[in-house]
Amino acid sequence: MAALQKPWTVRGKRVLVTGGSSGIGKATVIALARDGAHVVFTARDIAAGMVAKQEIEEEARTPVEVRQLDLASFDSILAFARSFLEEFSELHVLVHNGGVLLAKRQETEDGFEMTFGVNHLGPFTLNRLLLPLLKKSAPGRIVVVASHAHLGAGQVLNKGLDFNDLQSKQSYQGIRAFAASKLANVLFTRHLAKVLADTGLSAFCLHPGILSPGLSVESRLDGLYGSFLKLMSAFFPTAKKGARNIVYLCTKPGIEDLSGEYFLNREQTPASNAGRDDAAALQLWEVSEALSSDAYLPNYPI
Repeated sequence: MAALQKPWTVRGKRVLVTGGSSGIGKATVIALARDGAHVVFTARDIAAGMVAKQEIEEEARTPVEVRQLDLASFDSILAFARSFLEEFSELHVLVHNGGVLLAKRQETEDGFEMTFGVNHLGPFTLNRLLLPLLKKSAPGRIVVVASHAHLGAGQVLNKGLDFNDLQSKQSYQGIRAFAASKLANVLFTRHLAKVLADTGLSAFCLHPGILSPGLSVESRLDGLYGSFLKLMSAFFPTAKKGARNIVYLCTKPGIEDLSGEYFLNREQTPASNAGRDDAAALQLWEVSEALSSDAYLPNYPI
């Protein structure tokens, strides 16, 4: 008789949370550490990350680790991945947290539009590099922090992503770019679930239930949008409450059959029509593979 598989738990598991030095990311790290996970979190500013590490350990009463990672830099992503793979032999849960919302168009150091680069292409590339370790460590989960902003993307972007202008070179509006990046998160998760079939890994995406505290943007949240979000943050749940939605997908047993789905308030909820477009999800996957490989990954074993 085959041995019964133990119910899923993060206790004793290695968990990586990107953008964990503030807001919802920090609250997520605290909650997962309290649940017994061995948590590594990333920070773009390592000095701020070290301060957050001390605060997290004081609140969670357990050690955590922090590493530097800038999702706007392919060099940083590659250096982080190489170091992580050398240092750790297991990775069970990967949480793609963090994001940017910018009033003016900016570019990453590799020449990609910043919102698309940080919110989608950077996490996509990191995922490629760490996926072999995740598969080796299965069972496990990948959790993508998307947003309900993707619901408006189908209308704002006419039917979905504009594959002729993913970099917003023809025209740029901060909210529009953010909505497109969050739709990309949903489509990425949808196709990732197919890639992960029969590997023991599951992928989920979610709306965290908050706006300002959910953006691990540090100084990148600028100008009018920064002022607006600080004002509006009083009307949204706290980062701690928002983190519960992420922690649920990291810890809840028995939801593996919902891999690829979108969650709201810890319940599976239909994504927008544009977010359920399998053809667009495949196209985005192929475009993202090409962009990352062309940039610097062709000689890296993935």
